[in-house]
Order: sequence, then C-alpha cells, then structure tokens
Amino acid sequence: MTEQTQRPAVEQPGPEEAVAHEAVPHEVVTHETVAPETVAPDAAPDAVPGRSPLPALPPPPAAVRKDRRALRAALRWTAVAAVFCLVGAGTAYGISRMERTDLPGLATASDGRWDYPELVRPPLPPGSPGPLEAGNHAGTHYADLRALVLPAPRGATVEPGARGTDGWVPVKDFLADYADVEKRRELAQKLTDHGLRHIAGRGWTTPDGTRTTIRLLRFGTAAVSETLLAGDLANTGAPAYPVRGAEYYALDETFPPEAHMKGVTLFPYTEAEPYGAEQVRQAYFSAGDTIAVITQTREGGVDAVPFRQTVTLQTELLS
Repeated sequence: MTEQTQRPAVEQPGPEEAVAHEAVPHEVVTHETVAPETVAPDAAPDAVPGRSPLPALPPPPAAVRKDRRALRAALRWTAVAAVFCLVGAGTAYGISRMERTDLPGLATASDGRWDYPELVRPPLPPGSPGPLEAGNHAGTHYADLRALVLPAPRGATVEPGARGTDGWVPVKDFLADYADVEKRRELAQKLTDHGLRHIAGRGWTTPDGTRTTIRLLRFGTAAVSETLLAGDLANTGAPAYPVRGAEYYALDETFPPEAHMKGVTLFPYTEAEPYGAEQVRQAYFSAGDTIAVITQTREGGVDAVPFRQTVTLQTELLS
C-alpha cells in the first residue's frame, strides 16, 4: 500500500461555505465595547433596572454639622440685629425726651435768663378772692405777703439781712437804699400818711455780680397804693426818689408789652449813660393793695433780660 493511500482524504468545502469564509476575513472582525449601565445621579436606587430596591440612606454626618453651624450663625446674627434695633429705639426715645440745649452740637446759646425754681402761689383762705378779682374791690392780698416774695434763682447767694426779722423788713432798712437824707425823711412821711402796714422782702447776688433787692409794701387798699405810686413814687420820666449810685434814669420803653399784666401799673427804669462803676435798673409797680420795688445793680451794667424776667415773675406772684 502506497503512502498516498494511507493518508485520509481531506474534505473540500462546498461552494457556499467557501463564499462565507471569503466574505468575513479575520482582520475585519472586532470585539464590540459594551457600555456599562449608567444611573442618573438623582435617581433612586430602586429605579435602576435589574436591581432590587434599597432603603434610603441617612445624609452624611458632615452635611448635618454644616447645616447646624449655618443655623447657629443665622441665630447669632438675628440676635445681634435685634439688640441693635432695641438700642436704636431706646436712643431715639431718649433723644426725643431731651431738651435741645442738652444735645451736643444742637445746644443754643443762653439768652441770659436766670434759673428760677417753680413758682407756687400760697393757698388763700377758704372763700377769699384773689387781689385782682372783680369781687375784691379793695385789692386785698389775703395770702401771707412774705410767701409772695419771688424766691432767689438757683446758684444765687441769698442775703440774710435783706429779709429783716421773720421776713418783715423794717422801714429804716427800706429807706437806707435811698441816697439823699432829706428825700428819705420825705418818703418816710409819705409812707406813714398812706398807712403803710408792713414790708416783706428778699435779696440775693448772682454769680455774675448782679445784686437784686425786692421790697413789697402793703397798704390798706388798692386805691391807696395806686395813688401813692403814680402820684409820689414814680412817673413817666424817672422815679421820684433815686436810690444810691444813680441820679439819671430813663423809662425802659423797650420793656415787652406782654409783661404788662392787666390790672397792674408798671414803671420800669434804667439808669441812663454815662453811669459810674455800677448801673442801676429799677421797677415800681402796684398790684392790688401792694407796691413792689425791685432794684438791680451790677458793675459794668445790668443785663436787661434777667431784670425783665424778675419783674415779670414777681408781677405774676402778686396778681
């Protein structure tokens, strides 16, 4: 047996199979890359196809701490804002309650008025009318005359001797303010003739050196006091009896009209220039059965504002 007969026969491919092998050569065939299944970040675990639902997981601890820190910061800033609101409201209320002169930068210059305490008239006996009431024909002051003297302003030095004994001023002390001896005797006689009852008074000196003296002379009726004032003590030109240190006067025509009260006869004077080391301002007025004599002196000149203020306040007390 020959070698050719010992080898097995090799099957030759059929026509169809040869065509198939030729159509798909080995070099063209590649492995396709299959993309893995992707899941949207916000999708829930149970929304992934082919997976079983999973329970929701708690947020990470770091996020919880961050949220708490943000909450605490917000609360702190809210508290700070509330405190500022309260402080601002309190400050605004405090400023609204303050006087303009108490505010730095808004204070206005003083106009020269003195700081008098609150004035309170003494009580009248039950059923007694005021001195200027229509039913009080005699113009009688039923209140204690000593309680009707204007008090000293704050900061002034009160002169004890100006009040006399128990608030009653002796006639000789009143006359001592007048310069001329003969004039003093004449004035003393007129006071006696018109039935002077008593004199109440007070005196003080303010820090600026102004010396003030107030004398209240009480008579029997308003008719008597008005007659003595207009006929013997004062006129439109000058007081009839000059006080010490002043010889020439002029009627103060600039005295505010609103300070002239109804039922009160007022004569305000100022010493005319040239005056000596001190200037004198003086006022005479009658209110009911009482004549008031107010005198102010000061080296270099008496300010008009406190003088008019003093006269006006004393007028109110006697009205």
